[in-house]
Amino acid sequence: MITRSRAGVLAATAALAVTGGLPTATPTAAAASCPSPRWSVSFYANTTLSGPPKASFCEAAPHQNYGYGDPAGVTLPKDNFSARWTLTRDFGSGGPFYLTAESQDGIRVYVDGVRRIDMWRNVTATQKTALNLSLPAGRHTIRVDFVAWTGAANLKFAYVPRTTSTVDKVRPLAPTGTSASYDRTINRTTLRWAANKEMDLAGYRVYGRPSSSAAWTRVSGTGLVASGTYAHLPPATGATYVYEVRAVDKAGNESAGSADLAVVPVDRTPPPAPTGLTGADAPGGVTLAWAATAGAAGYTVFRQADPVYGEAQPVVQVATVTSPALTDTTAPERTGYTYSVKAVDAAGNVSPQPARVAVTRGDHPPAPPTGLTAAQVYRGAELRWSGSVSDDVAEYRVYRDGEPFPGIHARVVDYTTRPYTFAFQDQGGVAPGTTHEYVVVAVDRGGNETRSAPLLFTSAGDRVPPAVVAGLTATPREDGVLLEWQPNQEPDLKRYDVYRAVWLGEGPVGGEDGVWSFRQIAWLGKTETSHLHASPADGETVLYAVVATDEWGNGRAPLTGQDFAWVTVTELGAPPEG
Repeated sequence: MITRSRAGVLAATAALAVTGGLPTATPTAAAASCPSPRWSVSFYANTTLSGPPKASFCEAAPHQNYGYGDPAGVTLPKDNFSARWTLTRDFGSGGPFYLTAESQDGIRVYVDGVRRIDMWRNVTATQKTALNLSLPAGRHTIRVDFVAWTGAANLKFAYVPRTTSTVDKVRPLAPTGTSASYDRTINRTTLRWAANKEMDLAGYRVYGRPSSSAAWTRVSGTGLVASGTYAHLPPATGATYVYEVRAVDKAGNESAGSADLAVVPVDRTPPPAPTGLTGADAPGGVTLAWAATAGAAGYTVFRQADPVYGEAQPVVQVATVTSPALTDTTAPERTGYTYSVKAVDAAGNVSPQPARVAVTRGDHPPAPPTGLTAAQVYRGAELRWSGSVSDDVAEYRVYRDGEPFPGIHARVVDYTTRPYTFAFQDQGGVAPGTTHEYVVVAVDRGGNETRSAPLLFTSAGDRVPPAVVAGLTATPREDGVLLEWQPNQEPDLKRYDVYRAVWLGEGPVGGEDGVWSFRQIAWLGKTETSHLHASPADGETVLYAVVATDEWGNGRAPLTGQDFAWVTVTELGAPPEG
């Protein structure tokens, strides 16, 4: 036979196994404050649950067998004592629950103050009952009252959710406390959320979608996520991607979605390869066109010449353009090519497997020279133009008034960039105040030619030379001949031209059997009024002339039939023999 005190020790041992430690008694009238979902229990030395409790502490559940004794650590009468268990907790979305109770002696169960089970009677054997109850969402309080009148004492109460799909139609609450962090280095989103309050929770599902779409896709796979965290690799398109988390109960009911969580992934997705590439040869170059590619910020065009003697030629990047068309003006003629085009998006991703087309470049006239200009220079005009962009130009020909200049060699002025700039001076053939038409012709190695736009040029100035230089003198010296003259007062004076002449003939200097042979020896600025000509002191008689020349090239030069300033002088020293 088990004594009442022995049964009490066994009951205390069972309580330790359930609670994980010794109950802590509260000898005051106040009930113990216990963390949910633990129960607060108070014991009374009467059958009416009245007056200050003898003890209060926390237990895992109202599941005790006191036998013929009393709870461990509590001094109660042998018979006629009572106890009250109280629990307040969050039941999440609520739903159908199954309540079971058994006791010897009396037991009553209250839910939110409403009595749901009533077996308040003195019995000699354990009595049992069960109840199906549907609870609304939120927090609820359950109270279990127990009384032991005489004889053995025990009780057991439990509540569990009903989880069959035919009974439970209540959706769980949506997860809360959600957050998302994104790692750009590895393109990974880490989602976190707070634990759901549901008692019948089975797990979670994670859904995602591009922000441009309203359709959700389950990204967490077919199974359920057990914990409150999940990692996902979003599409690396650079477009905003949105997540939500949903709770799932054991009946298969799925909650509404959590608050949306948005991340902006890196863009590592290349655009599609261009399609519909076509190419055609034309006089101005190879014309290419293709269909516009969705998401492309630009296109890179490549060119590869056909193999030469079986050796593959390098691939050349022709250009990067923003529109789906290009004319390649740089491809040499008389060659076959394969062109390819790749699409490039704003993040620099390049499309795979580029579109390709083969084109053979024929022999065409070169592109014309452009930008022809003319400027006044001494005794003529200086022409300048930008060379043809074609790379097979052999020469340029300059025409004035429809007639070509023979033997022209255009001079490269700027050879750092294409098209090069060329220049040519038409000297001596342009009279002041006259108008002429100039044309520049580009000629390629095949003899094809193209002409620039014609240019009309009117020379400036007059045809009247400055006045004869006055006061010209020549003084022989050991170091040469010093020439001096008075300054010319012409407003458009540009310079002085100095000439020296020697007598060629059999007779005396200046006689009828000879002639003066002139040679220009100096060009002097308009402010000069003297010039020392370093000549040997050999006693030779020579002639010097100084001519004033204006801005338009007019001057009274020797052999022009005009008067000019001249002077003869005999140099120091002995005259040459013969």
